[in-house]
Amino acid sequence: MEDKRNSAKCPVCKKKSVAQYRPFCSSRCADIDLSKWLNGNYSVPILEMSEADLDELESAVNGKEFLEREDKV
Repeated sequence: MEDKRNSAKCPVCKKKSVAQYRPFCSSRCADIDLSKWLNGNYSVPILEMSEADLDELESAVNGKEFLEREDKV
């Protein structure tokens, strides 16, 4: 039975990955993937927050900072 760690496939060309370039099979595929990130082909989705959500987050952060200051006094 083949170890799952050794059976990973390159996300670019789908060949078997090589430990030296993991998770890729070669430096070429690693460079292709890096180029896609740098050129904006890949992106991490963002969540738009409403004004109410931003206010709630700000209140939570300010409350935490207040509690941290109280602990130091």
